[in-house]
Amino acid sequence: MIKSPIHSRQEVDFLVRRFYDRIRVHPTLGPIFNSVVEDWETHLIHLSDFWEMVLLQSGPGAGKFNPTKVHREVDSAVDNTIEQAHFGNWLELWFTTIDEYFEGEVAEYAKEHARRMAHMLFMRIWEARPKA
Repeated sequence: MIKSPIHSRQEVDFLVRRFYDRIRVHPTLGPIFNSVVEDWETHLIHLSDFWEMVLLQSGPGAGKFNPTKVHREVDSAVDNTIEQAHFGNWLELWFTTIDEYFEGEVAEYAKEHARRMAHMLFMRIWEARPKA
């Protein structure tokens, strides 16, 4: 397969959709995502908006997202069971999807941003959990 650079909303949307195709069937991540996402099409559009904003600095995403709040809500919905390993699985699928279809500076930035984001989100989830 010929790899291409990420330079438009079309590539971002393709990446997000292929990635979440994998998430939905993943033995560990699938049950979490499938239990909290009620409308996959809307969710995928929303995530494409987010990644377009991050990767291309364009699109309808500016000021519209609060990933920390959303991930804390998901953790609460699954009885505070999200672990660092879940983020490792998420990163593995993200990197694999990018590497299968894309190359170039934006593709590498997508991986680096996801790595930083996964670390930050896990820490924010951990901080928000009820203390024993």
